[in-house]
Amino acid sequence: MLFQTLDDKKDCIGLYLDDLVFGERLPTGLSHTWSYSGFLKGRQIEYANLYCGGKTLDEVCPEALQPRWRDISDKFKAFIKSFATSRVSLDNNCFFDLVPRKFLMEFCHIKNQICEHVFENYKRPKNYDYLVSLVEIIEDMKYRRLNLNTKNLSMFKAGHRKFAQNLNKIEPSCKFNIYGTKTGRLTTSPKSFPILTLKKEFRCVIEPHNDYFVELDFNAAELRTLLSLQGERQPEGDLHEWNIKNIFQGSITRDEAKKRIFAWLYNPESDDRLCTLAYDRESVVQKYFTQGQVTTFWNKVIPSEERTALNYIIQSTCAENVLRQMIKVSNYLKGCKSYVAFPIHDSIVLDLSVEDKEKIPEIIDIFSDTALGKFKVNVGVGQNFGNLQKVGG
Repeated sequence: MLFQTLDDKKDCIGLYLDDLVFGERLPTGLSHTWSYSGFLKGRQIEYANLYCGGKTLDEVCPEALQPRWRDISDKFKAFIKSFATSRVSLDNNCFFDLVPRKFLMEFCHIKNQICEHVFENYKRPKNYDYLVSLVEIIEDMKYRRLNLNTKNLSMFKAGHRKFAQNLNKIEPSCKFNIYGTKTGRLTTSPKSFPILTLKKEFRCVIEPHNDYFVELDFNAAELRTLLSLQGERQPEGDLHEWNIKNIFQGSITRDEAKKRIFAWLYNPESDDRLCTLAYDRESVVQKYFTQGQVTTFWNKVIPSEERTALNYIIQSTCAENVLRQMIKVSNYLKGCKSYVAFPIHDSIVLDLSVEDKEKIPEIIDIFSDTALGKFKVNVGVGQNFGNLQKVGG
């Protein structure tokens, strides 16, 4: 049963179905729509925007509908602009309460037609269930405000003062885009808090809503991904220390080992003999790259030239591995005060309540136990995101 949601917030329950608009009580049998809304969490729904790989309605609108779609979408943009001008927050108001019912009916009717076109012409992604689970989590993050405390900044520093001033122009939440890169690494929207690009000196501004931040970080995630893809078991300890002992015969420091191995890993022209003896780049490329495209361990397809193939294979597989483990941890924490605050690169950050601290060993085990093998996890704990201290081995 095809329908359209009237807002994407979980507290703004409303949808369009068969030329009727429904409020609090949702009909049964809902099955297909354009995109996820918070009040649909846990329902078995097919989302057209996931079928078409995150393309916009403009991009997938069939030619015959384009004149009507341009007209109605121009009206939509005019409403959004008017809300911004009058300082009406869409975070604090339901969209369908702010626009005429006639417009909603017209807008949703043509969205239905575009959705029908997508479902008829695009295949269901092989990793569809993963994408839905990921969208559900990042949409929760989108509407969960960060706890920002500028008192943690040093106002004697010009850079800190400027950052504090700029916070007034940024929405205090993490708004991730799952289609921002070819590889599947997350990006953030322009109005999001810049969690993925935030300088380390400014991380102290983010405090937990509960008691502590706990960061779970895969040790040498991309190298471990390569080892897994070439069929090797994961070393239990620090992988860079393992490289020093087993590849470089203890002749260099840890920092030197890291620089050398990564300089070799992503430079196809590098012929570092010691690295090549321990890691098999060529077999991984041969297995996952063919006919101008990469098909990852998770069946993600990425158009690629041969020179970029290894980069895409490793980075995409590694990124999805982190996000899949984030989903597992988030599911484990359902019903708890603690929750996953945000992912950042090869790690996830938990907003931990002390009442859940006994769960930490099991959470670490869940995060560590990946489809690619048992990855070593580094753990950091702190009272803000800037003062995380490593704990354990």
